[in-house]
Amino acid sequence: MSKTISGLQYDRKTKQWSIDKRIKNHGRIRQRLKATSTDEAETEFYKIIADLQDSNQRTQDGIMTFNEAATRYVNESTKRSLDRDIFTITLAKTFIGSLTLSQIHMGTLQALIEYRRKEGIRSATVKRDLAVIRRILTLAARSWRNNDGHAYLSCPPLLEMPDWEDSAIPYPLDWQEQQRLFEALPSHLAVMALFAVNTGLREQGVCWLRWDWEVKIPELDTSIFITPGRKRIYSDGVWPGEKNKEDQMVVLNRVAKSVIDAQRGKHDEYVFPYSGNRITRIHNTGWKNAWRKAGLPKSDEYNRGPHNLKHTFGRRLRNAGVPLETRKVLLHHTNGDITTHYSPAEVSELLEAVERIVDQKPSQILRRAG
Repeated sequence: MSKTISGLQYDRKTKQWSIDKRIKNHGRIRQRLKATSTDEAETEFYKIIADLQDSNQRTQDGIMTFNEAATRYVNESTKRSLDRDIFTITLAKTFIGSLTLSQIHMGTLQALIEYRRKEGIRSATVKRDLAVIRRILTLAARSWRNNDGHAYLSCPPLLEMPDWEDSAIPYPLDWQEQQRLFEALPSHLAVMALFAVNTGLREQGVCWLRWDWEVKIPELDTSIFITPGRKRIYSDGVWPGEKNKEDQMVVLNRVAKSVIDAQRGKHDEYVFPYSGNRITRIHNTGWKNAWRKAGLPKSDEYNRGPHNLKHTFGRRLRNAGVPLETRKVLLHHTNGDITTHYSPAEVSELLEAVERIVDQKPSQILRRAG
């Protein structure tokens, strides 16, 4: 243990250097160091202490760096997708972490934007990155206050969102393509995909689908599923809720109903389990291999994920002559408390609509699927 620097410690057992020291206006700091020698440990020690003192002084002066603002944002956030935000923040720190908030604008963000573009990241993803940064700057300007009661930032800068016209083009499947893909999928994914293409339910909803979300409709001798709009905590994880935070109804045509009936008894909680656990993703290696094997588009120009099943469902509804308003409901582009706003008669109308897409299927494929 060092005897010359107060707070710098060395553990002979673990051969690990660490800090254990109280800093004025900051409190106690306990932290392991990366150093492997005495000289390195002293250098690292003084840098950490200096950074903390600088941070304290900035706080007193009403100044905050992006690193400090990002840390506060993460500690205070209750956002459902915080893990995604942390990824963005970690990346952004490399480019703007040491900058004060007033130094952050489109000019200082350009290096980050160009880095993401060179990585092949789509502009939609970069927009999400910038939205996180904008949120932090907005909080610093409108909500957070320093010791004098003043905002850390007078006004958040205007951030221009990039649009490189590079969004992936949806690829709805025709019947033959669907057949080739489903035959190439592992059986547990094929069942999930068959359900998705007949209900329009997104990947997240299919993976999380629970038996306690099922609602019986005895008047129609069938059932529907209600996926909760709000976050719910379960023993094995957190259902993040639907994108628009509204409950959504999943109507079952005869193909989807046959899938549900075949899944009964396989798991106490989840409709689509695998080896006793909830399947977390459809878009995995099994899906990607099957997509290639089925001879479907390889180009990055096209979306190659399971969201295409939702697009396929929507196109087939349109081809079947289902009215736009009905399609919006079935594709979950509607708001409202569906558990109270939909009567059995209205469910019957939606059920008739989703049955139309089954009737479109070529007879030879229908026999094979059945």
